[in-house]
Amino acid sequence: MTAPLHVVWFKRDLRIADQRALAKAAAQGPMLPLFVVEPALWHQPDMAGRHWAFVADCLAELRRDLAALGQPLVVRVGSVVDALEHIHADRGMAALWSHEETGNAWTYARDRQVAAWCRARGIIWHQERQNGVIRRLASRDGWARRWDRFMAEPLTAPPPGLPPLAGLDPGSIPAAAELGLRDDPCPQRQRGGRDAGLERLHSFLIERGRDYRRAMSGPATGETVCSRLSPHLAWGSLSAREVAQATWARQRALKEAAKSAARTENTAGWRGSMTSFAGRLHWRCHFAQKLEDEPRLEFACLHGAYAGLRAAEPDRARLEAWCKGETGLPFVDACMRALTATGWMNFRMRAMLMAVASYHLWLDWRRPGEHLARLFTDYDPGIHWPQVQMQSGTTGINTVRIYNPVKQGHDQDPQGAFVRRWIPELADVPDAFVHEPWRWEAAGRVLDRHYPFPIVDHLAAAREARQKVWAVRRGGAYRAAADAIQDKHGSRKSGVRPVRRPKQAPGADDQLSLALGAKELP
Repeated sequence: MTAPLHVVWFKRDLRIADQRALAKAAAQGPMLPLFVVEPALWHQPDMAGRHWAFVADCLAELRRDLAALGQPLVVRVGSVVDALEHIHADRGMAALWSHEETGNAWTYARDRQVAAWCRARGIIWHQERQNGVIRRLASRDGWARRWDRFMAEPLTAPPPGLPPLAGLDPGSIPAAAELGLRDDPCPQRQRGGRDAGLERLHSFLIERGRDYRRAMSGPATGETVCSRLSPHLAWGSLSAREVAQATWARQRALKEAAKSAARTENTAGWRGSMTSFAGRLHWRCHFAQKLEDEPRLEFACLHGAYAGLRAAEPDRARLEAWCKGETGLPFVDACMRALTATGWMNFRMRAMLMAVASYHLWLDWRRPGEHLARLFTDYDPGIHWPQVQMQSGTTGINTVRIYNPVKQGHDQDPQGAFVRRWIPELADVPDAFVHEPWRWEAAGRVLDRHYPFPIVDHLAAAREARQKVWAVRRGGAYRAAADAIQDKHGSRKSGVRPVRRPKQAPGADDQLSLALGAKELP
């Protein structure tokens, strides 16, 4: 009689390195590595074909790496409960192993179904922590120090070998069309898989990252100087711990190089950039912790006073123009078109896109949030939905940030090269007017012929949005609720190194003034 199996259920942890669930399960006895392709998940409104394409890349390499250990990845299509029931009936299950996932509402409901199935059959489900998010967190006090300790723990080595399971069909990795996914062209999507992730990590730490702090805010420069690790962290081809430790090792090497009289590289630029990046690894988990602690963030305003502020059903024409990159605000449209084609955008421009939808176009955050989720190859619900609400001003604890989309263009793309790359309709507009083509004396040759007039007056729309948002903030009841939110979700500074902000450029405050702490960002 064969021994029952320890089933490792891969989710957003598609690797064999620093994979605690895999290592612990393999040490217990016969182990079956399992990935379940769930069609119902992939048809949720926040999921898209580009996500599956990246995941399929990861699965192919994961299957290769597991096969090298002795037992390839087993892929099944359907519900997780059905897949587990079949394995249990056929071979018996000793235990289920996975990582702790902070996902969307659908995956949370599915996990509850899996937990109920395990309880009904007396099967223990071991869930291993894989990042800085802490399940059932009682208080944010000391969270950053706990993050540091967890990330400093030794990396978990892959098992030395996996006994092969005879007579088990590994199953195929389905194509997007087989799952019924809509066509999702993303010609410049990052390739998935651990090999690509390791290359991005090495090239960022050694070659590309020197100007990260200085140049990460521009969409064109950010394409190169940003780490581009986000999809690999989101889907788990790299672990957060190995990225943190590699970053710390690079910081130590730079510190030693700075002491040497024969320095061969600009350590000052590198050291500042690595400090900034290390801080952002903290913040990545900080935001995911919010959704872990408050799953309703995906659907409801964190501060209840903002419920109903914007119409639940958004203006269809405005939403469609924003989604297509046809708002008539060139820098906004260029960023949206670039995101559609690449699946990636730097953080500042992500924030601007969401802020324009929420403030200038006055759209409820849910539908734009779903659209951006579908476009981001690195979509991670734990980070995405807290950020969407933060950029929409509905958290009650964050500064209201209303980006000036024209000034952002002038600051981040002064010659208009990025705009012309993604909006060829504006190729002939002079540099001085490329971000405001309606001011060009020959605007009639382009606007409403090849490219639209702005669908809103961005300055007037920002003023109106500010007034509406701040009208909600008046009164003691609002402040009492905000204080409770801050106590539960607010960051605690201890343990997190402050990130030095670059000096403000001359004239950076030459824009619409928003009182009471609301900011239209330069």
